[in-house]
Parts: sequence; structure tokens; C-alpha cells
Amino acid sequence: MKLTEENYYSREANQHYMSVSQFKDFDKCEAAALAKLNGEYSEPKADCFLIGSYVGATIEGDYALQKFIEDHPEIFSSRGVNKGELKAEYKLGDKMVETLLDDPVCRQMLEGDKEVIVTAELFGVLWKVKLDVYNPDEGRIIDLKTVKGIHERYWKNGKWVSFVENFGYVLQMAVYTELERIEHGRFTTLEPLIVAVSKEETPDKAVICFDEESLNYELLMVNDKLPRIIAVKEGIEEPKRCERCRYCRSTKKIDGLIHYLELTMGS
Repeated sequence: MKLTEENYYSREANQHYMSVSQFKDFDKCEAAALAKLNGEYSEPKADCFLIGSYVGATIEGDYALQKFIEDHPEIFSSRGVNKGELKAEYKLGDKMVETLLDDPVCRQMLEGDKEVIVTAELFGVLWKVKLDVYNPDEGRIIDLKTVKGIHERYWKNGKWVSFVENFGYVLQMAVYTELERIEHGRFTTLEPLIVAVSKEETPDKAVICFDEESLNYELLMVNDKLPRIIAVKEGIEEPKRCERCRYCRSTKKIDGLIHYLELTMGS
């Protein structure tokens, strides 16, 4: 299957290829991931995701921005004195774009080809990724992230972590760089960087790098977990439920009692 802008996010493409988001979905809850893959369930889109998409489309260029606006007329006020203007939360998106483009380093990091599709076989499985900014001449891959706060902390696995660790972005950048290397037949990878901008009233920004050891660790973890994920995806193994996510809550059937001391186990 040849991927294009039109079919990249299609159900057929997701069934044919593995992706980072799909891998993370299966790693979080196999039952929910399989339901999404089969078209039986979809996560509601929050406004924060639309803001990120708006910022990304604006950075990408006029064509991408116009298409985003056509696909999301809800970003404009429909009545009152502000009719036809961007809603307040999307005006914040304009501030975020301005924050990035006014900074010489961020502006330089965002130079390159936008939304580049890469496909390659990794650990015996076909993958697809889309690179926000691809600049092989400068030796880098850039992923643009819009975040609550650059230095926001999240409690995960018994410790405080950054947004990068909390949302699995080290894994993402490891897979992106390895797939790009494989597709182009090089021995070395390009440098993966995240350009992050915050959704605060006065947006913050940062360019974030990674060490090789952390990236390699994530690839080893992917290699270890992938066989189980593929077995579930292909119907060889039954999916496990996490009993915590939105999908599991919506399809849950009580089959017994739970002692109150068990309520915090695994949290």
C-alpha cells in the first residue's frame, strides 16, 4: 500500500502499517487499541489537540493552514461581535506561532521539508511515520510539540517525569530516526530534536535533544513488546483490557466485588 496525504490516517493504512501512536495505544490498552483499529471506537478530540494542529498547520504553510481552517470551521466564532474571528483559544495559537518564529534558533530548526512520510520495516514489521520537519542536509529531524508547560511535571511509575517521558516522546523520536535511517540505507541516524512551545498566556519555548543511550533503550523495548502487539493486532491472541481507560470504562461489566484496599493497587 502506497501512503499519501489523503490515506495516511485511514483505517486501511493503520491496519497495513504499525505506527508510534498505534504502538503506544496497544501498550496502554490492547482492547481499546484493537477497537480503534477495527473502527468500533474513537477517542473524542479535545480542544488542546486542535490548538496543536492549528499551530502545526500554520508553521507548515498557507496550503496546510487553509485546509485546516476548511476542515475545522468550529475554530471561528459564529455569533456576536467576534463573529468570523478566531475563538480565544486559537488566538493563543497565533501567539504560540509568533513565539516560535520570533526566535532565531526555533525558526532555524523549523526550516526544511514539512510532513514528510517515511515507511520502512523495523523488527520485521512495516511502519509508517510522518516527520514534522525533515532537514537531512542539516542532519536533523524535528518534531513540533505544543505542551501545557515546558517544565510541567507528571507523576509516572513512581517518580516525577517531564512531558517528554510522560507522553512517550523518547520512544517516538527513537523510532522516527531509525525508520528514516533504514529507508535511506545509512549507517548513522539524523539528530532527533523536539521544538516545544507552551500553551500558556505568555508561551514558553525550547529545543530539546536526546542521548543515544536513551534512544537505543526505547528501540530495545519496542523490539521486546512488538511480537505480542502484532499477535493481538492480527487476531492470534486475545486483547487484554486495562480496565482504566475511557474505552474500558464505557464497556465494563461488573463481574464481582472488589475490596477497598484493592482500589489503589497498580495506580
